[in-house]
Amino acid sequence: MSETSPQFGRRTFLLAATAVTVAGSTGVAELASAAPASRTGRGTGASRSVGAFEVIPLLDAAGPFFLDRQVAFPDATPHDWDLARAVDPAAFGPGESWQLDFRCFAIRGPRGRLMLVDTGVGPDGSPAAAWAPTPGRLPSELERAGIDPAEVDTVVLTHLHEDHFGWSVGLDGTPMFPNARYVVQQREVAALPDGDAARSYVVDPLRTTGQLDEVGGATRLASAPGRAGGSIRVVPTPGHTPGHQSVVVDAGGKQVIVTGDVLVHAVQIVDPAVAYRYEADLDVARRTRQRLLDEARASRAVLATAHLNHPWTELA
Repeated sequence: MSETSPQFGRRTFLLAATAVTVAGSTGVAELASAAPASRTGRGTGASRSVGAFEVIPLLDAAGPFFLDRQVAFPDATPHDWDLARAVDPAAFGPGESWQLDFRCFAIRGPRGRLMLVDTGVGPDGSPAAAWAPTPGRLPSELERAGIDPAEVDTVVLTHLHEDHFGWSVGLDGTPMFPNARYVVQQREVAALPDGDAARSYVVDPLRTTGQLDEVGGATRLASAPGRAGGSIRVVPTPGHTPGHQSVVVDAGGKQVIVTGDVLVHAVQIVDPAVAYRYEADLDVARRTRQRLLDEARASRAVLATAHLNHPWTELA
């Protein structure tokens, strides 16, 4: 599959408006020495404030991947692995095993606004159960964070892989978040092949209830006025899937980027050229990842990742 190069740069992340391509390369040594943010945690309670918004990590599940890390990332060198170990040591289990988290993020805004980014692996019997550690614990994580599913007004699905939409609906197709719109890129839905589990499990039920909101390109989802305000936008970040999107929370020069699966292991931070074998378009994914990391460094953004063993990563 071929795809045009994703065109986004600093103004896209800051404004989600005019696309500007920014050239440059990521310094491997700098990234390897970058420590995670000082406030880290595996579940709730390690939130980040960005203007009027609070970003809260929610750990749905954790465990080993079903493939050894070298099989999952065949281009990675021994030096890459050494550098990645310094960034996320918990990812390195016995032998060649890859230990990873399955994380969602809640974003609490003013006037009772509540947004959820991704919904994890889901219950036993969800499509992810064939390979991921189910059942996930998102419902209890939401409860611990004081979040009632009925109060969530927006659910962003970064992409339609089963470990990111598992708790969107119940096994009977009933939306878990009855009052939310579920935001996904039009291109992501259009690219689903016939018979894909995402179509029957989550897309069709949400269309039936009128809750599926297919957007095209960069889209503002929320904003808050005033000096301590800010905004939340989705930005296309294709490659892992054709319609993959990331979420940018931006206010007053501070920024958190919820990356989805633009990167899934620290080895792709220390060397963005390292491909993950389950990326739909390896070349587009590399270019997307490089640009996102370049822009995160330039704007001092904090990365909120789904699969690293800590929720926050700051790049030197």
